Amino acid sequence: MNARDGTPRPVPVNTAARGARNRKALTRLGKRLMNEYHLYLIFLPVLIYYLIFRYMPIIGSVVLSFIDFNMFKGIADSPWVGLKHFLQFFDSIYFWRLLRNTLMINLLNLVFVFPMPILFALLMNEVRSKILKRSVQTISYLPHFVSTVIMASMAVTFLSPSIGFVNNLLASFGGERIAFLQKPEYFWGIYTVLDIWKTMGWSAILYFAALTGINGELYEAAMVDGANRWKQMLNITLPGILPTIIIMLLLKIGHMLDIGYEVILLLYNPSTYETADVINTYVYRKGVIEASYSFSSAVGLFQSVIGLILIVAANRLARKYADSSMW
Repeated sequence: MNARDGTPRPVPVNTAARGARNRKALTRLGKRLMNEYHLYLIFLPVLIYYLIFRYMPIIGSVVLSFIDFNMFKGIADSPWVGLKHFLQFFDSIYFWRLLRNTLMINLLNLVFVFPMPILFALLMNEVRSKILKRSVQTISYLPHFVSTVIMASMAVTFLSPSIGFVNNLLASFGGERIAFLQKPEYFWGIYTVLDIWKTMGWSAILYFAALTGINGELYEAAMVDGANRWKQMLNITLPGILPTIIIMLLLKIGHMLDIGYEVILLLYNPSTYETADVINTYVYRKGVIEASYSFSSAVGLFQSVIGLILIVAANRLARKYADSSMW
């Protein structure tokens, strides 16, 4: 209303047009919901599942990080302590050791484990015998289905100082037997080799799928131009799967402070804590064994925030320099 004469104040043209567009959009959304309600009913259980089992625990975990949780009082009545658990973690004598081990194992994973499925897929793409290619691919998938416990048991057996295959091989060449799982300096290498063995074939499936999407006419044109197999791989195959590589790399970077700790829990011992103890195993001991739920939630929140920052930064760099990103 106009303050002087009480007449209605004219609505700006842009605001009126924006309001009309919003009303039309809401009308279209309502019509779509009415016409396709059966599809949304099918989606409803999935939405409820994610809300209850995925998003509500996040809220609970965040709240737990800032209180001294008492299971008899519940979350609502437990005392609020602010950043106490975060500061306790940062001041811990184990903090730098945990951070170093976590980053080093993930860095080794990024340098050695991540490229292996790409190399494997590129090599398989060069095999012309379909029977041989399918046989090798099928065999490469098998380690993925081996349980973590069995994999750790195999590692313990193979590396045993008395009867292990590796030590028997060393002894046959005149070397000394080594208690690999008792020496901290070998742990990072053992974990990396096991990770390659278990994930290489299964992770290559994504790159096999990306390879099938490359237009075959590009290879024919390259052969007409005289390009050999190596140049075809460099100029056609690698660029063809580059978006997939970048997406997988971004996901890896987002988990730089997160490690699948089951294998470590099964293989490490106090004598190898110096290099084997990572943030996740520390959280496991504090949260599950010592029942420090608030402290473990605070550490988990710290990992999540760092992971979010890393993945956002890596995504921006990928979008800027490689013209490919997750969003």
